[in-house]
Amino acid sequence: MNDKARATSGSPFEATFGFARAVRHGDRIIVAGTGPVEPDGTTTPGDAAAQAIRCCKIILAAIEELGGSAGDVVRTRMLLTDPDDQDAVGAVHARFFGVARPASTMAGVAWLARPEWRVEIEAEAVITR
Repeated sequence: MNDKARATSGSPFEATFGFARAVRHGDRIIVAGTGPVEPDGTTTPGDAAAQAIRCCKIILAAIEELGGSAGDVVRTRMLLTDPDDQDAVGAVHARFFGVARPASTMAGVAWLARPEWRVEIEAEAVITR
């Protein structure tokens, strides 16, 4: 695959800020920072774990749309606004990506795109089949 393929999730930020949810180039899929956005554009209600679940579902849908799976994920980045959320978000990460055991970073940040967001997650996958 020499051309780039793109996936969108319907997030209003994609069109407004001019980016794709994910891009596949060759055997590599790169998923942009993914916040907890519901199909209607609102923020996923609940705690950091609930928001992380939504982020992971959006990420996996994009990876699957571009021909990959959770097992192909090789790198993730979790951005948290509250360090007290690290165990909850880490447990969600393990639920979705534990079988792949990607290289991963969890970092604290001062803010995310919406003030009610507690987590944003990025991922990269490599398709080897």
